[in-house]
Amino acid sequence: MKKTSFPLASAVLFLILAAFLAASWGGPALAAPAPQLTNFPTPTPGPDGRIVYIVQEGDTLWRIAAVAGMQVADLRDLNNLDPEDIVFPGMQLFLGLGGPAAQSPTPAPLLTEAPEEPTPTPQPGQGSLCVMLFEDVNGDSMRQEAELSLEGGAINISNRDGSVSITEDTPAPGAEDYFCTEDLPEGEYNVSVAVPEGYNPTTILNTGVTLQPGDITYLNFGAQASSEVLSEEASVVEETGGSPVLAFLGIGMLAAGIGLGVYTIWFRNR
Repeated sequence: MKKTSFPLASAVLFLILAAFLAASWGGPALAAPAPQLTNFPTPTPGPDGRIVYIVQEGDTLWRIAAVAGMQVADLRDLNNLDPEDIVFPGMQLFLGLGGPAAQSPTPAPLLTEAPEEPTPTPQPGQGSLCVMLFEDVNGDSMRQEAELSLEGGAINISNRDGSVSITEDTPAPGAEDYFCTEDLPEGEYNVSVAVPEGYNPTTILNTGVTLQPGDITYLNFGAQASSEVLSEEASVVEETGGSPVLAFLGIGMLAAGIGLGVYTIWFRNR
């Protein structure tokens, strides 16, 4: 029986073990690679002042909030995100408000004072004033239709600034009872009258009037004959043979008497 030597068997076993270890090892062990994070582009405000960040590959809410200098909870609130929501590349996140994006300043145009334009002067309107001094026969200070213009008086019309001053005699009865001035400039006027001698005023003799454009204002002033004037008129009637009214009354009574006599004769002869 042939025997194998121990050293040869040990060498063969060593070679087999070495080959097994070499096959199972396969080379030196490598450390796990460090995570590669994308660069964080600095967001700038848009024309409307809003700061918007576009999510990049590998971004998380925590990283975006940390780089933007804000709390994750605030970032969620600004974008209405729930705790379970996640971000994905291309998603836009609102980070807040800022000034507009930096631009080259444009010099402002120089302001020059506009020349003062003259203020247009409003053109005054025009109106008319008609004044009458009437003979107030019954003395009630109110003009009745039968009470006509009183001749012999005077009318004055003037305005406050003195640019208008008109004086005119009162017209005679039966003519144009009112003295009218047309095309007077608008404004404040004073109107006064003077009564003839022997008459007493029954109204005020002056008044203020505000004349508006297009107005036609009528003013009446009254005066009544004094007792002296009435006595003079009675004397004139006596000198001329009595009053015409009494003459007509006498003629009427005479006609009535004649008629009564004729009727009596006719009645007796029936």
